Amino acid sequence: MKTVSKIENLFAVINETADLIAKECNMTYIEAVAETGENIFHGSILQEDLSEITEKSLKRKYETIKIDSFGNEELRKAYQLAILKGLKEGAHPNHQMTPDTIGLFLGYLVSKFVGNQKEISVLDPAVGTGNLLTTILNYLTLEQVDSYGVDVDDLLIKLAYINANLQEHPVQFFNQDSLERLLIDPVDIVVCDLPVGYYPNDIEASKYELKADEGHSYAHHLFIEQSMKHAKENGYLFFIVPNSLFDTKEAPKLNQFLRKMAIIQGFIQLPLSLFKDEKHGKSILILQKKGENSTPPKQAILAELPKFSNKEAMNSIMKQIDQWFRENK
Repeated sequence: MKTVSKIENLFAVINETADLIAKECNMTYIEAVAETGENIFHGSILQEDLSEITEKSLKRKYETIKIDSFGNEELRKAYQLAILKGLKEGAHPNHQMTPDTIGLFLGYLVSKFVGNQKEISVLDPAVGTGNLLTTILNYLTLEQVDSYGVDVDDLLIKLAYINANLQEHPVQFFNQDSLERLLIDPVDIVVCDLPVGYYPNDIEASKYELKADEGHSYAHHLFIEQSMKHAKENGYLFFIVPNSLFDTKEAPKLNQFLRKMAIIQGFIQLPLSLFKDEKHGKSILILQKKGENSTPPKQAILAELPKFSNKEAMNSIMKQIDQWFRENK
């Protein structure tokens, strides 16, 4: 209970101070969440031209919390609650945050594939607010993780940057179209909740093997190809993909590309209960970029996850996955 109350207390401060800043500075709540996050990180009020009353109110609220008394997960969850509230208010109707349960399960999978490596590099090419990336970083217990995040939306990338700062993760962020040229060296691990839909920039899409033969190309296919370019040989890629990924008219081209470039290590269907509509169901696709030493597993991990709340069924699945690692890694 103590942890929950700490998270609620921190959320209350973020929420109330964001409301004050939004009203005073005539901005949306989600923009004000970014502003108050900056204030908390720097330990001072950075907005100019605030009324004396607002400044005093903000100071009084900030003084009720000591940021270094919170763990990374407490900081992430409190900040996430405020972002979720802001996203619900319609600033970003198309941007859905990856649920925590999926983030934690991905963290578990990444740590299993990383094994006993001491240093790795990680890229999220559709980083959004940074919630998925920092969930995974909090799960990993390695000596050094170099992390990179890319997003075209300047507000989301600002939220991600503050999110990472508060948790003291030294992530390098790039505010640009993720499907244009990235100045990022190849990484050991790519994680991405793939943006699903059509990519409007046909000129940029024409540079990709997975471009559509006619009309707009699938953004999620191009993200897979871009991620493959930025993974090291033998590196691993973890994508949250639509269940229908291999059922569309563009699927044969994707299949051909994956056969050439990658080894499929796993396809794990997420519980349908996580999604409002079954047709929006998603899975985790685990790939390894082909390299000199990469060998296919005897059999890929193929699983359908039960509800995360069903502990007994989840334990059974985890045992099967652990067994797979003992046999294949």
